[in-house]
Amino acid sequence: MKANDIRRGTVIMYNGAPHRVIDFHHHTPGNLRAMVQTKLRNLLSGTQTEVRFSSTEEVEEADVHVAPATYLYNDGHMYHFMNSQTYEEVSLSEEQLGDGIYYLQDQMEVEVTTFNGQTIGINLPQTVVLTVTETEPELRGATASNSPKPAKTNTGLTLSVPSFIKPGEKIVVSTAEKKYISRAGD
Repeated sequence: MKANDIRRGTVIMYNGAPHRVIDFHHHTPGNLRAMVQTKLRNLLSGTQTEVRFSSTEEVEEADVHVAPATYLYNDGHMYHFMNSQTYEEVSLSEEQLGDGIYYLQDQMEVEVTTFNGQTIGINLPQTVVLTVTETEPELRGATASNSPKPAKTNTGLTLSVPSFIKPGEKIVVSTAEKKYISRAGD
């Protein structure tokens, strides 16, 4: 595939290892040639890197297998999932999951990614519903647009929320952008 076809979530081969595209930006500086600036996460080591490709450059898609799975539990060291097709249990470390640990909830449906028979990561849903456990009290007269405040969720994730959010409320969070979207409708 051409670098121009790269999208967020695509898994490509770079330096002999599979990398997931975390972010990308098509860029045409003045009279120079078009390029694609990407932020990649190595799925084997977990490291992130920024890479610039020419827009016409050929990029190899990684041969990864994605299967539906259910999050079961965390034993303190590893996170355990059950492959919904084979009923096999697979385990991933905190390093392999990265920030994904802050979105996992019991019995959550995810997709498990394997490369050369080895489980290397998960794909989370676009949004999750989390419960706010800690946040500052609402300031009188503050509006949602001018004063976000930090909040901590039941999974340990800390993010900015509008000032009207109170502890105990359920909120919808984007897993890709780690951002508050809205209150969750009950």
